[in-house]
Amino acid sequence: MKALLDLIVGDPQADRVVPPTGITARLTVFVSAVMAFLAIIALALSLSTGRVADRWADELAQAATLRLPADPELASSHLIKALEVLETTPGVASARALSGEEQQELLAPWFGDDLPLDTLPIPQLVEIIAEDAPYDVEGLRARLSAEIPGAVLDDHANWRDPLLAAAGRVRLIGWFVILLIGASVAAMITLAAHASLAANAQVIRVLRLVGARDVYIARAFVRRYTLRAGLGAIAGVVLGLIVLQVLPDGGGFFAEVGFEGAGWIWPVVMPLLAAITGFFATRAAAFARLREQT
Repeated sequence: MKALLDLIVGDPQADRVVPPTGITARLTVFVSAVMAFLAIIALALSLSTGRVADRWADELAQAATLRLPADPELASSHLIKALEVLETTPGVASARALSGEEQQELLAPWFGDDLPLDTLPIPQLVEIIAEDAPYDVEGLRARLSAEIPGAVLDDHANWRDPLLAAAGRVRLIGWFVILLIGASVAAMITLAAHASLAANAQVIRVLRLVGARDVYIARAFVRRYTLRAGLGAIAGVVLGLIVLQVLPDGGGFFAEVGFEGAGWIWPVVMPLLAAITGFFATRAAAFARLREQT
């Protein structure tokens, strides 16, 4: 607790070693703000993509489509038999045949709105909704094939699996971007600390002559750059949240971009993570530079 208080309050005499303003101070705050802004945007996109993909995958997992043979003479009997099979299958919550208008809408993107369904042998589609305890897909597929030769049960696995894989890659890319941002912040703060130490080389020599230890000198640099990194990150996080709030809400994916539930922990801890990064980067740079000036 005392160490944290010393970091916040500081030592007025030791703080004189580090200039309160200057190009390195402004750059540290600016870079921390920019990187925190980019981190918030990247996290929001990554988490939102994961949420949307998970929801779509859950919807696909609950739904399936049965395609009956396109035989006009047997269409009615096939449909009645299929519905009987589905109604007696454990795990199937509901099953209904799509109307002609619904099938027209499904085919419109490929064949246009004026497709004459009544004159073409179009397979009848049946929508299947599963219960929380799903049905046996392979067992139902075998039963339908035996009852209705040519019937095809699509459980949407070919759509769901690539969707989940893509969402996992997006999450991985998001975390990789966060690591790159953290590394960039650490590199910038290290360079700024080295520059400030080099500019104050004469002051450091005088402090050593009067008995100041390297820990005392380094503490001032660590405190200043840690606070600058944290304050810059706060500004970047606030700006990032403002940008997320003003995104156009026109439906679709952009309506989903943002933080929900436990995801709000990231905007809260982002300045703390930036300050921790600044602390360790400045500490390592300060002691390395002080050893060089010995």
